[in-house]
Amino acid sequence: MRVLGIDPGLTRCGMGVVDGEVGRPLTMVDVNVLRTSSDVPVPIRLVTIEKGVDAWIEEYQPDAVAIERVFARSDVSTVMGTAQASGIAMVCAARRGIPVALHTPSEVKAAVSGNGRADKAQVTAMVTRILRLTAPPKPADAADALALAVTHIWRGGAQSRIEAALLKAGKR
Repeated sequence: MRVLGIDPGLTRCGMGVVDGEVGRPLTMVDVNVLRTSSDVPVPIRLVTIEKGVDAWIEEYQPDAVAIERVFARSDVSTVMGTAQASGIAMVCAARRGIPVALHTPSEVKAAVSGNGRADKAQVTAMVTRILRLTAPPKPADAADALALAVTHIWRGGAQSRIEAALLKAGKR
C-alpha cells in the first residue's frame, strides 16, 4: 500500500509518501513541505497548495491519502488556514477517487510513539527509526506527514475493513 500523508497548513503543508503493509518494514518514498508566503492573498496560496498536492498525487499514485484532522486551537486564523489547506487536499484526492482518511494528532502520536501526548521531537525520532532514515526529516511538518502515512498503513487498513464489513452488514 502506498499512502500520501499530508500535514495541512497554509504556510507549510507537509507531504510524505510511504510504501508498506502491516507486519513488514515501511519505506519512505519522498517527503517535502509545500510553502506559501503570508504576503500572497489566501486564494492564490490555496491554488499553490492545490497544484502541489495534485502534482504529488500524479507523480506517486497513492492508494490512500491520510490527512491530519483539524482541531480547534486558540488562534482562529491558524485553524482557518489549516482547515482550508485540509479541504484542498481532500478535494484533490476525491477528484481522483482516492480514499481519504483523517487522523487526529493524538492518534498519530500514539501510533508512532506509543504515547498520544508525545512531543514533536519524539514523533520525529520514531519516524526516523520506523522508516530507517539516516537523518530525521525536517522541518517538523515533513516528519508529521510521514507519521500520518505510517499511521494510516498501520491502522487505516483495519479501519477500512471494519467500515466495509459494517456497510455490507447494513449497519451504516
